Amino acid sequence: MSIKAKAKMTSNNNVQVKMLIKHPMETGQRKDSKTGELIPAHFVDVVTCQWQGKEMLRAHWGPAISKNPYLSFSISGPQAGDTLLLTWHDNTGKSGEREYTIG
Repeated sequence: MSIKAKAKMTSNNNVQVKMLIKHPMETGQRKDSKTGELIPAHFVDVVTCQWQGKEMLRAHWGPAISKNPYLSFSISGPQAGDTLLLTWHDNTGKSGEREYTIG
């Protein structure tokens, strides 16, 4: 599971952030086709974006989000060359993060 991200300045001095989180995103309601057993829930429940230690975005997700979720958002304040810290956490306790320098 990983994060791919791009962040760039827009014409109105906002930063457009695009991120893809590689994650299976299981709802806990699907059955394994071979065993008939329910596949345990496994989904991203929190996504954050920080700039200079300040939280710019916090998203709370649930099991209805699709596999390998994509998120795009705009924030104001950061400048080209600044670093963003993008993180995710899932319902099983796993997490990931990626620092990205704004281009």
